[in-house]
Amino acid sequence: MAPSTGFTRRLCAALAAAALAAATVTAPSTALAGDDPVSAAVSPGLVGRYETRIGDDPATVHYPVGRGAVPVALLLQGANVPAGSYGRFAGIVAGFGFAVAVPDHRRAVGPVSGLFPEQVQVNAVAAWAEAENSREGSPIAGRLDAGRLVLLGHSFGAAAGLFAVGNTCAVPFCSGPVYRRPASLRAAVFHGAGTAAPGGGTVPIDNTGVPVALIQGGMDGVNPPAVARATYDGLGSPPKAFVTVTGANHFGLTDTQTPPGALPDPSPQALPQQESIDAAARWSALFLRASLGDPLAAAYVYGFGDASDDDVTVVSRR
Repeated sequence: MAPSTGFTRRLCAALAAAALAAATVTAPSTALAGDDPVSAAVSPGLVGRYETRIGDDPATVHYPVGRGAVPVALLLQGANVPAGSYGRFAGIVAGFGFAVAVPDHRRAVGPVSGLFPEQVQVNAVAAWAEAENSREGSPIAGRLDAGRLVLLGHSFGAAAGLFAVGNTCAVPFCSGPVYRRPASLRAAVFHGAGTAAPGGGTVPIDNTGVPVALIQGGMDGVNPPAVARATYDGLGSPPKAFVTVTGANHFGLTDTQTPPGALPDPSPQALPQQESIDAAARWSALFLRASLGDPLAAAYVYGFGDASDDDVTVVSRR
């Protein structure tokens, strides 16, 4: 039986309100918002954040306030997009029950130095999670479920993440040491993603064992929707989803349009920035939760979420 119209409206209103709260709370509190297990499963709670290092990279970690163990999410930034540009997005995803690590990864790609993520960061965050669980003074010591790692990625970081999922070392996203996909990697969501092939088209990705969602701005002028859809079609295995945020462009998930250092999108965004961030974060978090076995999140992602969210359209396979 399909959910009633009233139910879906109430759920969407609750999601939006809680998402706004999760994005603006940065200091720890004493409990997660809401004691109802159904509400807790489909809407985010309060979050905290702190600064640390993951390998050689400075990083911000956003985490849900509470005592339970949470999966680890690594966010791979867009080229020359500072990690601080993802504050609202990362905070909302964290509020759904993830420790979201956002590093600033600086390296050279050919003659150019800048913020360029790479595949080996996936291995680095897996090692960091194991160590952080026992580090004295860590706000989340003992709370990281290091056996459940998920990925988020934007633009250049999305491409790096896709090849990481496919266990393929692809230049310029992979540059020693040799990359091996960790067994703990369980799911991934990528924004503005494309795997361009040298002769045209896209490179197929074998994502066997790792559900993948691509979230694409319908007005993206940097990574056009047709490229993202071809990349989605090249994913080898379901579950997978292709979520279009209708009025968003390439920077629909960053705190501002054209973050410092990034090349601007020539296509202007039609949605208010906070609205596009909230949609991108909500669908990212719920796809990840669904992939980790949350039945309510799965009902939203593969069922009524599309019909109840005016800003998105969804294509999916389970």
